[in-house]
Formats: sequence, C-alpha cells, structure tokens
Amino acid sequence: MTHLTAEHAARFMALTLGHLTREFPHKLDHVMDGPEDARTPRELHPIFFGSFDWHSCLHGWWQVLRLARHYPDLPEAVRVHTLADAMLTAENFAVETAYLARPSARGFERPYGWAWALALHAEMVRHDRPWAHHADAFAATFAERFRQFLPVQTYPIRVGTHYSSAFALTLARDWAPDHDPALVALIDARARDWFGKDRDCQAWEPGGDEFLSSALTEALLMSRVLGSDFSAWFDSFLPAAAEGRPATLFTPATVSDRSDGKIAHLDGLNLSRAWCWRGIAAALPNGHLAREPALLTAQHHLDAALPHLGDDYMGEHWLATFALLALERT
Repeated sequence: MTHLTAEHAARFMALTLGHLTREFPHKLDHVMDGPEDARTPRELHPIFFGSFDWHSCLHGWWQVLRLARHYPDLPEAVRVHTLADAMLTAENFAVETAYLARPSARGFERPYGWAWALALHAEMVRHDRPWAHHADAFAATFAERFRQFLPVQTYPIRVGTHYSSAFALTLARDWAPDHDPALVALIDARARDWFGKDRDCQAWEPGGDEFLSSALTEALLMSRVLGSDFSAWFDSFLPAAAEGRPATLFTPATVSDRSDGKIAHLDGLNLSRAWCWRGIAAALPNGHLAREPALLTAQHHLDAALPHLGDDYMGEHWLATFALLALERT
C-alpha cells in the first residue's frame, strides 16, 4: 500500500510552487457587470490568480501548507513559508473577501470553491505564522453561504465535477466541528434528506470529464454523517461491493489525452476514488467483506494516476492536491 512520504511531499510542493503564481493561462469565473470589470486575474484576486483557475490555486495553497506542516525541514517547505508570508496577507484576503460581496458573485465557485475555502482556512489556523487567522472573515463568508443555500437547495447535484453536492459537503463538514457546529447539523440533515434512502447504486460512471465518483463521494460523506450506522447504509447502497460490483467503481479510468483539460480530469477521478475507497474502508467495521476489495481498488487507482501528475499543465495545476487527499487516507 502506497503511503505519503517525504519524497511525495517534496514532489507535490515543487509541482505546485511552479504554478501558484503563474497567472496565465487562466480560466476566470467572473461575471462582468460593466466595462470596468474587465480586469486581469491578479487584479481581481491578489492571492488566487495562479494555477489556471481560482479554485485550483486555492486548494493548491491548502496542499502546500499542509505538506509544509507535515515536513517542515524540506527545502520546499521553506519556499512555501516564504511565499505564504509574502502573499497570505490581511490586505490580500480583504480583497478576496470583498470580491464575494459583488451582487453577481452570489454563485461564485459554488459549491466546490466554497468547500475548499473552508479547507484552506482549517489548514491555515494550524500554523504558527502571522497569517494564520488572515482568512477568518473569508471562511466565515463561505460558511454563511452554505447556511443560506443548503435550506433552499431542494435536490442534490449528483455529478462527478465541481458541482457535486456530496464532495462539497464532505470538505465543509470536516471544517465545521471546530469552527461552526451548527453547520454540522445542517449538513447532516441535508445529507440524510438527499442520500439517506439511496439503495442499489448502479454507478453509471465515469463520465468523460469527471474527476469525482458521484457514488463514492456520496458514500464517503455518509460515512461522516452516519457514524456507526454507516455499515448498514453502505450494504444497501452498494450491496455487491465485496464481489467487486458494480465493476465501474473498481476499474481505473483510462486517460487517453492528458493535454485535454477535460479528459485529464480522469486522472483526478482515479485519485479521488482512491481517497474515497480508503475512507470508506476505514469507516467499515473490522471483518467487513468489502474492506479488502476497497483497499486493493484504491491502490490500483493510485498506481494508475500517481506517475502522471506533471505530464501536462492541464493536470499539473491541480492533481497533486487529490494525490495528497488519497495518500493521507493511509
């Protein structure tokens, strides 16, 4: 079983440091209300202007800060702290937070970026650095958006892309206990409403541009929400998991062209499935027949993706984050 090592950490940080401040090419999520809003990524976002898009830059910061905390003696960790001291300033976070107040930014990065903003905040406050609490108001804004939006979101979004409800709620729920306990209760209620009665999942996946498994992210979320009741729910949701069915969930995706941004998502699918399968296995009781198949499948997915993190910028600008998620599950 592959574990997170210092070698992985150095490689991941080096890859991500190579693009956190690379402004172009860039894919903006930006509504222009007038000609004055035609601005460059760095003008709009003084921190999260790199890594091809806002959310990838944000979770790239989460990744390098987390690895720098785990491996502080690596040369790459020193570079991370130097860059963080220069960029994660109170002034820069004030600009990032002010952007969210624009009326046309109501749906900005919903829900994927919202969830990663909370994950970044949770990581920042674990550091003994001057910037540890500079994202407090930034994170509070996204937590409030979850509180306002979840009650009016009648149906979950069951996809394997950025709009996934289950993925966002998983990250948000990991943040909430230490920062907003009331949000935990809201997330749990919505998860139970949306997914609690799901049975016999057919897992018609992957789609051609998915980097998440809609089935497995749902199961991972429910493992957080249900606690000791998760095993019974899982046995109804994927009743043939111990036999490796549905086969689609146990077979790594084929990535035919890593220079195509959408097809390159499938490397992320392999990594995020490894993360999910390891998390699901950890939540199942000892002796559960699906545990070993889950762990073996996770390893197969890791083997398919880890060699390709830096093959092309379409994957390089974000894949190391999902590799860290998967490897941390050990």
